[in-house]
Amino acid sequence: MGAVWSSTEEEREPLLSTTLQSDSSFVQPVSRVYNRRWLVLGLFSLLGFMQGMVWNTWGPIQNSAKLAYGFTSIDIAMLVLCGPVGFIPWFLFMWLMDKKGLRVTMMLSAFLMVVGTGLRSIPLTDLSIKKWLIHGGQLLNGLAGPTFMSAPPLLSTTWFAPDQRATATAVAALLSYLGAACSFLIGPLVVPAPNQTALLLSSADKSSAHIRDRVQIVLYAEFGMVILLFASVVAYFPSRPPLPPSVAAASQRLSYRSSFYRLLSNFRFLMIALAYSVPLGILAGWSGVLDMILTPAKVSQVDAGWIGFWSTVGGCVVGIGVARFADSMRGMLKLILLLMFSGATLSSTWLTLTCLPDRSSHLPLTAATLYTSCILVGIFIISSVPMFFELFIETVYPVPEGITCGVVTFLSNLFTGALLFFLTFYHTDLSWLNWCLTGSCLFSLLLILLFRESYDRLYLDVFVSV
Repeated sequence: MGAVWSSTEEEREPLLSTTLQSDSSFVQPVSRVYNRRWLVLGLFSLLGFMQGMVWNTWGPIQNSAKLAYGFTSIDIAMLVLCGPVGFIPWFLFMWLMDKKGLRVTMMLSAFLMVVGTGLRSIPLTDLSIKKWLIHGGQLLNGLAGPTFMSAPPLLSTTWFAPDQRATATAVAALLSYLGAACSFLIGPLVVPAPNQTALLLSSADKSSAHIRDRVQIVLYAEFGMVILLFASVVAYFPSRPPLPPSVAAASQRLSYRSSFYRLLSNFRFLMIALAYSVPLGILAGWSGVLDMILTPAKVSQVDAGWIGFWSTVGGCVVGIGVARFADSMRGMLKLILLLMFSGATLSSTWLTLTCLPDRSSHLPLTAATLYTSCILVGIFIISSVPMFFELFIETVYPVPEGITCGVVTFLSNLFTGALLFFLTFYHTDLSWLNWCLTGSCLFSLLLILLFRESYDRLYLDVFVSV
């Protein structure tokens, strides 16, 4: 075990070239920002985009999948659950990230996605085998999740200057959410709902066969995109630039043993980790079965897809904009998160009261209120992801970025898994999921309010670099 937990001195050496003055004091290190950083960010973000899209393939078309493949509500929940289950070996990916660099980790993750999407797209007439291949493919895609959900701060620190880090983190982290959002759009538009198909085709057998053909088109398209991106990563995806972009990018990091001890013994980190993982984990599970949640409100599969799409897209756009603001006005992460989760608490409360089963005791249910409340929930929660990531790194620096974000994303997926596990038992009335979402936002808001922020990494970049 010692070989796993320890790090050699050579592995922890600074990357920056430094010189000494006559009095042996530290002198401004040599650093540089390369244009190729945008290519690296683009490849990482696009693979994250596809990983999110593949994960969310089945939730938006769950009614069609039930008819075409004989899936039940439990099957749909299990397919969504493959994402959180894929985080079980998260430590392996964090170890690879720190020891072997981003290139090896990215190649492994992309390869898992290729195999997973390939298994799902194998055309079989035996639906029992096809269902097993779909579940296996979803699980392999889920195994790639730890890289794309944990590595954005490491990539931004390794390649980007301090005044671009939050923006790069936002793009890398939020593109996976955008991929899941596009599933809400592409799935229902390509795959017809059962009632729509029945109007066009005379028999149930023809209807299910037509739906399977349309689903197969989606699976082929996703498989092709993943292969193309995997080839791009193999062709060019360096672990790091020749010279780091900042002092923090080159400074020594703690060993694995010291890192985990620092994280688990840091009460402030545990507070902010829970503030992130609880609402983000609940939201991931909630959005994965959004079609099922909104069905009692007479919302069609297509309309539920549009709601999920715009809520996530809004969160991604706002998140990148807020990250750009955070880059220009540093030291305001806590204030930004307080504003975001105040809005998230109010909008999720509005949604929950609107969708209560007791029609005599809730707010008016209209298409406008349902769209607005769902979209606002997504905007406020999803846009907070890059702010949380930056705050994590600032709070526990010099713990390696991959380990820090690996821990919090594992916790987030743990809560997602717990929610979906309970869903397999309580899937008749899903209004309790809305209450869980509201409670998680309020819980996070209280933790952020009590949190005492610090900016250790920013201090190093600002004062050492001057």
